[in-house]
Amino acid sequence: MRQESDRLFAQPLTEVPDFVFNEDVVRVFPDMIKRSVPGYPTIVENIGVLAGSFAQPNTVLYDLGASLGAVTQALRRHVQSGGCRVIAVDNSPAMVTRCAEYLQAQDAMFQELLPAEVIEADILSLELQPCSLVAMNFTLQFIPPEQRLQLLRRIHQALLPGGALILSEKLRFEDNTEHDLLTDLHLAFKRANGYSELEIAQKRSAIEKVMLPDSLEQHRKRLQAAGFSKIVLWFQCLNFASLVALP
Repeated sequence: MRQESDRLFAQPLTEVPDFVFNEDVVRVFPDMIKRSVPGYPTIVENIGVLAGSFAQPNTVLYDLGASLGAVTQALRRHVQSGGCRVIAVDNSPAMVTRCAEYLQAQDAMFQELLPAEVIEADILSLELQPCSLVAMNFTLQFIPPEQRLQLLRRIHQALLPGGALILSEKLRFEDNTEHDLLTDLHLAFKRANGYSELEIAQKRSAIEKVMLPDSLEQHRKRLQAAGFSKIVLWFQCLNFASLVALP
């Protein structure tokens, strides 16, 4: 499938609307995420690798906030446990439609992949089945902060013994000097990937009220409050990180 370059914020806007995962974003999303999130391909591919250690035969694997299904595709490539199936969930109709198309294309390229189902739903109201793995790849940061703990509790309750939650998030830092340094380095990453100062500024205005990152300490405390017994940071690149949480 043809992928377009992200030029959504390249022209001056009289008013910058809040960021939404609509058709315009979906059209350029692969380019946007690659140029905006340092380490993204490594995170996605290794979620599949890590999942292979936790996925149990004949169980469900969830990709919550699946967007275009990159994590779902990695799970299908790497998990070898027999009888597993992936449920990819997103609340954006545009994302769900394109995700299903990408998974169909993957089916045409590979044999013996895990079956996958794409569902349009709000993960805050989704009834979770017993599962051995849940992946949330840059999803929790878009959930209202007051609803994050309850969602994690529901995930913890759904996870089978020996399963895992893999949680990837943008981080903020409680030390102001550290926060400012890593923010500046992230901006340098975006510039190196071709974004102009105008694009960076307008994207920041669009997303700052929609995406609300937590610190690593907040994530640890919330996961513990949700019932998780062990939280391990397995990846960090600048201000983006991924954790494994065990029930």
